[in-house]
Amino acid sequence: MADWGPVLVATILFVLLTPGLLFQLPGHNNRVADFGNMRTSGASIIVHAVIYFAVITIFLIAIGVHVYAG
Repeated sequence: MADWGPVLVATILFVLLTPGLLFQLPGHNNRVADFGNMRTSGASIIVHAVIYFAVITIFLIAIGVHVYAG
């Protein structure tokens, strides 16, 4: 049996937390957030990477998401 939980969580979070796709922190032109602008900056990449690391750690280690297939 393969545990697909970490793969699914990582893929979904990667898509949702891509800077500029749904939202971007910090935004362009001195805004706190932009939504759906499809632009990115170095600061937003760092912020989204930290958010991604924190959320994936919570899901995989603290909650322990497991999806078994096969």
